[in-house]
Amino acid sequence: MSKYFYHKGDKKFKKRIARIFGGAIFISGLLITGYIFFPFISWQIYFAPAFAYTLETPIPRPEIINPNVVGSLISQAGNLVSGVDYTNAKNWFSYTPSSANKPYVPFFTISIPKLKIQKATVSTTSTDLSKHLVNYPGTAVPAQKGNSVIFGHSTLPQLFNPSDYKTIFATAYLLKVGDTVEANVNGVTYNYKIFNISVVEPDDTSIFTQNLSDSYLTLVTCTPPGTTWKRLIIKAKLEKI
Repeated sequence: MSKYFYHKGDKKFKKRIARIFGGAIFISGLLITGYIFFPFISWQIYFAPAFAYTLETPIPRPEIINPNVVGSLISQAGNLVSGVDYTNAKNWFSYTPSSANKPYVPFFTISIPKLKIQKATVSTTSTDLSKHLVNYPGTAVPAQKGNSVIFGHSTLPQLFNPSDYKTIFATAYLLKVGDTVEANVNGVTYNYKIFNISVVEPDDTSIFTQNLSDSYLTLVTCTPPGTTWKRLIIKAKLEKI
């Protein structure tokens, strides 16, 4: 005659599994929330104070989170996980300047003494930001009349390396009005003095405007560093000898 035994289920084990599962979901939620709001937090703590040194530059002041800000943050988080290749400067904008200037040199160099950037290569033919800075296609080249728009990568300031093109503009937020950018084209050095610094939305194409009254240079990178939330725009004008 066979004997059958009944084992009572271990409720404590099931509760333990449920707690672990619930905890994992909670932590995942915190990480996702932190990832989305990291740009806003880093902006408020580190970068808004750095940009508050003058009223000449239209830098957004610290603001309370509102639906527009939340939507912008979620949008930039989506861009980061969407697989967009931001090492290609053309992926930053679906835009081509109407005045299609043809570069007369394949590359030139720029130096920014304050950031300890020396003779960084700027390509006028390639848009690969991992290998060099990029003079955006269709914009002027330094010394020409018009606006030379130069793109560069940024990341967390702690990772700044002036020789690494993936981190080269990580400390660009430290630049101020009056600082200089040196462009060397065909062995001739041209000095540009910064006259305006601003932060714009990532779809703002006004940065490509070609003002033919003089020679201008515009540096473009993402801000806060380490995010694609907004664009830091640094404008400089050729100094007359």
